Amino acid sequence: MTHPIIAITGASGSCYGVRLLQVLMEQGMEPYAVVSPAGRQVMGLEMGSGDLKDHLGSSGWREEDARDLASPLASGSFPTLGLVIIPCSTGTLGSVAHGISSNLIHRAAEVSLKERRPLIVVPRETPMSQITLQNMLTLSQAGAHVVPANPGFYHAPKRIEDLVDFVVARVLDLMKVPHSLSRRWTGMPVIENALSD
Repeated sequence: MTHPIIAITGASGSCYGVRLLQVLMEQGMEPYAVVSPAGRQVMGLEMGSGDLKDHLGSSGWREEDARDLASPLASGSFPTLGLVIIPCSTGTLGSVAHGISSNLIHRAAEVSLKERRPLIVVPRETPMSQITLQNMLTLSQAGAHVVPANPGFYHAPKRIEDLVDFVVARVLDLMKVPHSLSRRWTGMPVIENALSD
């Protein structure tokens, strides 16, 4: 089986990464997860526990230590379906954009780029500095998908989970993983006497 890699870093939005892992497992995939130390801290703050087992159970996925640069994920010879960094901190974004591999997440991103495998980064930061915007452009030019965690509202969300699923659905689309998480845009309904703009 070829595995997707999901990395959770120290930006706000741990729920996006956890939800993506849940959906991939529901699809019968066996994802690898890597959580940075800051990601674990933020997950504990936002979700009550920084341990993925408390959110996913103990089977159907594998976890690698973010400090382990000898992990299989650090080698291009190990087949994967690419990497999603969700959420992606600005520190991780900068490291990846400049090829600084100081942990397994950075290295797995470098491997994805060099092997021409999908790399999807989901920054959750606002406002964005010029440095962050430049790093996003650098990664986009290198072949990565940059997917800011900006949920839409045309699907009439009723719960926070609906907003989370909207962003996760966009990531799944880029991963080419079928899903029914969020209603797709089918066009604007006709409204009589609507203003032209």
